[in-house]
Amino acid sequence: MNKSELIDAIAKDANITKVAAKAALESFISNVTDTLKKKDGKVSLVGFGTFSVAERAARQGINPATKKPIKIEAKTVAKFKAGSDLADAVMGGKKK
Repeated sequence: MNKSELIDAIAKDANITKVAAKAALESFISNVTDTLKKKDGKVSLVGFGTFSVAERAARQGINPATKKPIKIEAKTVAKFKAGSDLADAVMGGKKK
């Protein structure tokens, strides 16, 4: 599913216009992004999952084409951890 298909689905499920669904989705994305820009930012949606920020340390890697070592810089990354309801749904409704 891409963004426009998601907007269509939201509009249909919520019985709202596609314009309103697009505005709602873009607001959600914007608010999650703004929260995660803060180093300790976290967005928790109970049952669905948690968006958070993590630091990745610098490390040595290997260029697969040349097999030579390369330096991978430290960086901040966004993470998502699925909540129990989402994890169960993906597993076919079975509890772990």
